[in-house]
Amino acid sequence: MLNRALELVSLASNVASNVASNVASNVAANFVDSLAAAAAEPARLDPVELVLGASIPVKAVIIILGLFSGMCWLVIGMKILHLGRASTETAIFLKAYDKARSFEEVARAASERTMAPHARIFATAYNELLRMTGGRLGVLDESTAVRLGAVVRRATIQELSHLESWMALLGTIGSTAPFIGLFGTVYGIMDAFLSIGNQQSANLPVVAPKIAEALIATGVGLVAAIPAVMAYNYFARRIGQVADGFDAFGDEVVARAKLGGV
Repeated sequence: MLNRALELVSLASNVASNVASNVASNVAANFVDSLAAAAAEPARLDPVELVLGASIPVKAVIIILGLFSGMCWLVIGMKILHLGRASTETAIFLKAYDKARSFEEVARAASERTMAPHARIFATAYNELLRMTGGRLGVLDESTAVRLGAVVRRATIQELSHLESWMALLGTIGSTAPFIGLFGTVYGIMDAFLSIGNQQSANLPVVAPKIAEALIATGVGLVAAIPAVMAYNYFARRIGQVADGFDAFGDEVVARAKLGGV
């Protein structure tokens, strides 16, 4: 009876030992398989992580281009407001100019439309006319008319320069941003080749991050340049539309001044 009990205990012990061994081996096998699967899964490249981990020259290029892009959009917003208001107030002032019977009425209309380039041209001419005639408007002699014409032309040039303000910045960004981005691309590709030489390996995990950050620099350069070029062309056309009548308006002001401002 005792021997039978001992046999049962021994059998139970063997069974428990086998079960524990099988469970442990299965757990170990599953852990190894999970590690192998994780190692076999390709690493995903995140653009933000690539930028944060980029080399210092590439980071500097991206920061410079980001500043360029910010300045570009700031100038675009300012020019839209500036040219829009200038066009609107110019149209209103020219209607008042055509209806006015004297320079005094035109001067009052000009004082109400200070954003209109034509109004500022007239205000400059009117102030000079009052100075030259001592405040007594009348028929002008030829020398006074020539002097007034020179003042009007100078005021026209100043107004045109005012309308073209910040246009040079848009042109500079549009022309230089792609090349700055290209510099970042060239440096990134060079860095990729140096990594290949140092690690003696041309595997994608070695090359891909460097190439990707180089292409990001090119992309940022295009993002900064394309809006700048499009905005420059658009604003140049708008400025041309506003400034087309400057010369004719100046000649008309001088002609009316010769007749005493009527």
